Amino acid sequence: MEKERFASRRENLRRLMAEEKLDALIVSQPANRFYLSGFELHDCQCNESSGCLVIDARGKDILCTDSRYEEAAARIWDGEVFIYRGASSEELNGLLSGRYGATGRIGIEAEHLAAAWVRRFEPGLTVAEADGLVEKLRVIKDDEEIRLIAESVALNHRMLEWLPSVLTPGTDEAAVAWSIERWYREHGASELSFPSIVAVDGNAALPHYAPDRPAVIRDGCMVLVDEGARFGGYCSDQTRTCWVGEKPDPRFTAMLELVQEAQRRAIAALRPGISGRDVHLIALRCFEEQGADRYFTHALGHGVGLETHEGPRLSTRNPDLLRPGMIVTIEPGLYYPGWGGCRWEHMAVITEDGCRVF
Repeated sequence: MEKERFASRRENLRRLMAEEKLDALIVSQPANRFYLSGFELHDCQCNESSGCLVIDARGKDILCTDSRYEEAAARIWDGEVFIYRGASSEELNGLLSGRYGATGRIGIEAEHLAAAWVRRFEPGLTVAEADGLVEKLRVIKDDEEIRLIAESVALNHRMLEWLPSVLTPGTDEAAVAWSIERWYREHGASELSFPSIVAVDGNAALPHYAPDRPAVIRDGCMVLVDEGARFGGYCSDQTRTCWVGEKPDPRFTAMLELVQEAQRRAIAALRPGISGRDVHLIALRCFEEQGADRYFTHALGHGVGLETHEGPRLSTRNPDLLRPGMIVTIEPGLYYPGWGGCRWEHMAVITEDGCRVF
């Protein structure tokens, strides 16, 4: 069944390739490669690739990799496997030159390839930048993807119910982050969606805070926790901000209530036909009413799927309309340098007549 789903996705991609007049497309972005084949969701590191797919307009697709992955490729791929023994750029040039010659139009995901790799690959070939084709497919989740993401979020909610037990005075940010990762591993997650963010007081004013010298939780402080897990290949991503202690600072309470109201308004507006830009502006106007808009410093949300950050974006830079099957985060936040910050995040799927919050 999985192989049939991957094959169907490749057929959908071929239709997009035809519109771009491509004879072949080299798919090198890891999540795109996995989406079309089930092969290697992650590359080892940023300067090392597990391989690529050559999607052929006529259906003669090739999985290309090196000898480390030869057995893994054979397990999941029924078609041709090409093992390169030297520089992938030069060996792929030889492979495709023989198949397409100088006139065949070969698309590449240029945003995910080093310029030096492209220079070595393209002599004698007709190469065209063709970024975003696979992402056009990935942005709409099918029923199985939505089910897996819902399960990932359900696991996330269970973790959030457990989380207060480790947000205790005397525990530092790094210890909480490690406890979150351990909990996920022990409860069925394959890995984290991203390194957990645990930020105390002034550190919470940094939206993507990474601790240098972890701060210690104390009685009477705010803690922002942004975390997620991967389940069945798909990510969850949620943020909560809480007060440790019996009597929250009134300023903290007011900030939290305003952030939650901005989120409520944005969620109420989520539906097919509204743009990502307009949803962002709804939250922004909520902050403007209270004179807090300059402390809202990032986009309202983003897509989640095989990657934690993917399309569509809920931001001023996205005029595209939302469609059923898209999954987004809604995460307004306020950040006050030197004092603290608050973010409150849920995930939702766009439905035919609105949205469903996971």
